[in-house]
Amino acid sequence: MPAEAAESVFPQLEALLPHVQKPIQYVGGELNSTVKDWNSCDVRWALMYPDAYEVGLPNQGVQILYEVLNEQEGVLAERTYSVWPDLEALMREHRVPQFTVDSHRPVRAFDVFGLSFSTELGYTNMLTALDLAGIPLESKDRGIDDPVVLAGGHAAFNPEPIADFIDAAVIGDGEQAVLDMTRIVRAWKAEGRPGGREELLFRLAKTGGVYIPAFYDVEYLPDGRIARVVPNRSGVPWRVSKHTVMDLDEWPYPKQPLVPLAETVHERMSVEIFRGCTRGCRFCQAGMITRPVRERSITGIGEMVDKGLKATGFEEVGLLSLSSADHSEIGDIAKGLADRYEDDKIGLSLPSTRVDAFNIDLANELTRNGRRSGLTFAPEGGSERIRKVINKMVSEDDLIRTVATAYGNGWRQVKLYFMCGLPTETDDDVLQIADMATRVIQKGREVSGSNDIRCTVSIGGFVPKPHTPFQWAPQLSAEETDARLGKLRDKIRGDKKYGRSIGFRYHDGKPGIVEGLLSRGDRRIGAVIRAVYEDGGRFDGWREHFSYDRWMACADKALAPFGVDVDWYTTRERTYEEVLPWDHLDSGLDKDWLWEDWQDALDETEVEDCRWTPCFDCGVCPQMDTAIQIGPTGKKLLPLTVKNAGPTPAASGHAH
Repeated sequence: MPAEAAESVFPQLEALLPHVQKPIQYVGGELNSTVKDWNSCDVRWALMYPDAYEVGLPNQGVQILYEVLNEQEGVLAERTYSVWPDLEALMREHRVPQFTVDSHRPVRAFDVFGLSFSTELGYTNMLTALDLAGIPLESKDRGIDDPVVLAGGHAAFNPEPIADFIDAAVIGDGEQAVLDMTRIVRAWKAEGRPGGREELLFRLAKTGGVYIPAFYDVEYLPDGRIARVVPNRSGVPWRVSKHTVMDLDEWPYPKQPLVPLAETVHERMSVEIFRGCTRGCRFCQAGMITRPVRERSITGIGEMVDKGLKATGFEEVGLLSLSSADHSEIGDIAKGLADRYEDDKIGLSLPSTRVDAFNIDLANELTRNGRRSGLTFAPEGGSERIRKVINKMVSEDDLIRTVATAYGNGWRQVKLYFMCGLPTETDDDVLQIADMATRVIQKGREVSGSNDIRCTVSIGGFVPKPHTPFQWAPQLSAEETDARLGKLRDKIRGDKKYGRSIGFRYHDGKPGIVEGLLSRGDRRIGAVIRAVYEDGGRFDGWREHFSYDRWMACADKALAPFGVDVDWYTTRERTYEEVLPWDHLDSGLDKDWLWEDWQDALDETEVEDCRWTPCFDCGVCPQMDTAIQIGPTGKKLLPLTVKNAGPTPAASGHAH
């Protein structure tokens, strides 16, 4: 990369900032951000969360990798986010390229351009960034001076729809993976970049843990299904495996969380308390692909919270995981943290709580230091029957008991989250959501002696995801989803006695269909994404920017030559024999086990949590050469001393 190509574009950018909304988001210089000397580093990463700054900055994945890379000698990582259309237009007009917020260098000057996709709706933003950066949209057109475009995050478990646009994908945990890749890039550069771009990609592919789409050919059957996916050169693995970090205590990141300059979606410090989930909810991709469960120790959590609060000044700590109350020592963690920060009024939050893992002691610890916000529970399905189908083992009585406890202890607001369009669902399954909400209000009024309580019902459309038992399931069409939700809305509104106390929030079925197309799509979908981008599609995760009509029009046109359409990808049920686009990407789950679990769903058979019962042979543990890592460790958060316990220096952190 020529040195002059890496100069800061800030002088050109600064002139444009007075003309855009929220210019602060493009300036950088946040507390705890890192700017390293460009010339003293030999491997340089640009990391992107392909959404606006306010959504991208708090993203844990990017913050962790940013810190892991910047801690390495001779390696630098900088961040870039999607620019809003107002700045995009000015950048095109004044020829300012996509830049990093840390030192405003052009993204094209970096060795690796890594994008983290937690949702598929960021794909058009990726194309915008590539184009603004001056990097050819398709990998086949890139040269030796273009960065390696790398996808990661949950959506990367099926990167086929963006296979034409990325050079590589990493599935699973990124911490170790980015360090391994850095070593390979460094060695290739030190040798004088032998064999060009192709050789670098081949060295990455050979590790077995980096997927290079260009090294695989997809063959199709006459009816549009995939016949097979085959490597097109020797030395490339038939299947690419996921990365799993086993000991979270060895990776206590982020140690210095970024403090945003502009307002963002989460103004809190977050600590991931465990990774993975074995509850086995059949719709949940995150729970399936992040197995096995790996807990962070109670002392490890305490230390991260202590350092993070000192480094940021945040007043709230989010204890993150897929089901935080399932940590084997959650009670001690919550009590220990509430004790320690009682005088500092630091609030604690569990973003996701299962109905059956909730208890009032835990809730009281979480709200002891101030805020008592609403409680959110996710029964997911409205009827007992549908909850068996999705393996969400929560009975209505469990829910009512839990809610009664909450209302009885002074909470006034409960939010319930459900899905519409689950496999085998009928109108009746969804209408039962209204009955459940009514019982919740009824019980709440009874135990609190007050009519001033609320229950909000929030509903999302179900999208079948790869690597889950529902990867074969038909998706409900947008029209049917809207009709079903319309009936539910009428039923809630028609309830004279309780309807006023029940809030109802739902998304229409249209974004779900586009998400479904992208989530289970194959390489042919790349043409649709490109057409939508060229037609002006941006920020598809934002309601005000999303256009269903644009997606459908582009899909009709782009898919016509292949003889398939949107319904073929979304509302069609798959069979056991079908080769799925992601079958050559190994999430550790055994495909036959997933199929059996899909059959169990159709039979309405529940499966226990394998963390506490015998193994069901999902395939992850033997393959990872691991047993599920669980506590309890038996330790307490103390000996960290209670603050303000006197003038000893120990009061600031560890007891000496």
